[in-house]
Amino acid sequence: MSGTGGPISQDWAPVVLRKKAPTAAARKDEKAVNAARRSGAEIETVKKSTAGTNKAASSSTSLNTRKLDEETEILTHDKVPTELKKAIIQGRNEKKLTQSQLAQLINEKPQVIQEYESGKAIPNQQIITKLERALGVKLRGKK
Repeated sequence: MSGTGGPISQDWAPVVLRKKAPTAAARKDEKAVNAARRSGAEIETVKKSTAGTNKAASSSTSLNTRKLDEETEILTHDKVPTELKKAIIQGRNEKKLTQSQLAQLINEKPQVIQEYESGKAIPNQQIITKLERALGVKLRGKK
């Protein structure tokens, strides 16, 4: 048996965690309240509306919600125009590519091509540029 020779000992000193000491103003307020209690005076307590909750931004959130509720205009995202859908399908068919093959060519998911051809996608100029290059067809500039 080799080593330093003695048993291993660990020093477990107690760790004491304390609350932060109250400020001078808080101590003064506390003393005044205690004095009032002892003399029998009436003490008014006011509960903070968001005390102990995580609702600091609730007032601004409710304002935004109200604005949305009062909004009468129907807002929607831009969709792929019919001309663009047809041009993508025609270009893909001329090159004899499947949606998956075209997606691989432009490094996008097949779902992206499917959404563009069905008109559900939100037009993205970068993707349209990739499609133009891959298909050799001009898809923009017809407006």
